[in-house]
Amino acid sequence: MAKEDLLDDVHIRILRVTEDLRVIQRELNCAAMQAPGDPELMEALTQLPELESIETLKSALDQMRHFLWFYIQVMTTDGEPNETSPQTSPAKSSTAASFIEKYNHLTDSALMRYFNDHKGRKPN
Repeated sequence: MAKEDLLDDVHIRILRVTEDLRVIQRELNCAAMQAPGDPELMEALTQLPELESIETLKSALDQMRHFLWFYIQVMTTDGEPNETSPQTSPAKSSTAASFIEKYNHLTDSALMRYFNDHKGRKPN
């Protein structure tokens, strides 16, 4: 029952975050449309704290996008054909080994991509 509760909590949080992101996008879009005619608004939007918060959000969303790509790949990729005969090894352990192999390969790829994307960034 705890696993179901955890998944329900994650699902609710995903819905909440998705709605928050849509609201942020609408508000930023409105600000961007108004800014060219309002010099004070344009100046406020281009101040360092505003730009830093936008860059932080962009970075977090980029990392989440990479993770979600990886997560979907791991969860939806079909198993590779068995290289061993069915008599010598159960299908379940072969599927688990195949999953672990794919998981390790994808995590290595995701980490390499992450490190390459963030070479010039200052540590937190």
